[in-house]
Amino acid sequence: MPTQERRPTPDDIPPQKLDYPASQRDMTPQPDSDLSNYSPANKLTGKVAFITGGDSGIGRAIAIAYALEGAEVAIFYNENDIDADDTKKMVKDIGGKDCLSIKGDVRNYEDCAKAIKQVVDRFGKLNILVNNAAYQMTQKKFEDISLEQFRRTIETNVFGYFYMVKAAISYLEEGDVIINTGSIVGKIGKGMLVDYATSKGAVHTFTKSLAQNFGDRKIRVNSVVPGPVWTPNIPATMPIEKVDNYDTDGIMKRAAQPEELAPVYVFLASSDSSFVTGALYDVTGGQLSA
Repeated sequence: MPTQERRPTPDDIPPQKLDYPASQRDMTPQPDSDLSNYSPANKLTGKVAFITGGDSGIGRAIAIAYALEGAEVAIFYNENDIDADDTKKMVKDIGGKDCLSIKGDVRNYEDCAKAIKQVVDRFGKLNILVNNAAYQMTQKKFEDISLEQFRRTIETNVFGYFYMVKAAISYLEEGDVIINTGSIVGKIGKGMLVDYATSKGAVHTFTKSLAQNFGDRKIRVNSVVPGPVWTPNIPATMPIEKVDNYDTDGIMKRAAQPEELAPVYVFLASSDSSFVTGALYDVTGGQLSA
């Protein structure tokens, strides 16, 4: 049995500011996303999974976990070629699976439709769609949220999820699943993330509504609701004083590492969660919504 891995505490995270989009390679410390403490059990053998925002952070950890569990994996990313190449290599080296890497923009329906078709053409089917791509940018004052920023946030985090489901639904069958990445701020709000929190609240409602709509088709739809997670979005989008000693808001008094989220995505993608749909599955380190 593997030994319990030590997780970085806030004291291990120094103040840092990276240009957006940040590379996971440039973060101090590097996020844990290699699933080194994970024991797979062939839960996804024979499945094909497509993960948006799969180049780094939570998406990278999901891709590796799914490959370890036997799934064929494809990732979709927007800008960071280096991180996407790193993920592709890690899926191969750690999970033993080739990884299809597709570059595009979830805000563009044509990109989404082409990507879904590439996945199906490559693997012959699609069983698991993970909507994980997201955009955030902090602003202390509401007046500083530009129309462009608001539009980009909503189009990435809401339109992008809708577009991917729209493109994928004709390929999904009974027993297949959709998993959306929400956020605790979509439940409790966040003053410096007004647009992002709004978008994640929409993701939660989208998840519940899709679950009801697809119930007769026996396609399950759930959402993982992370709390603070140490990903490239943090040093790239948050004030440097918020990055310093990130994060102490939850009961556990630290941020999650991406690989701590991945097992929940495995659970929701596998038959272990056969009676779970329409759920908002909190993984927040004790940052409570009520």
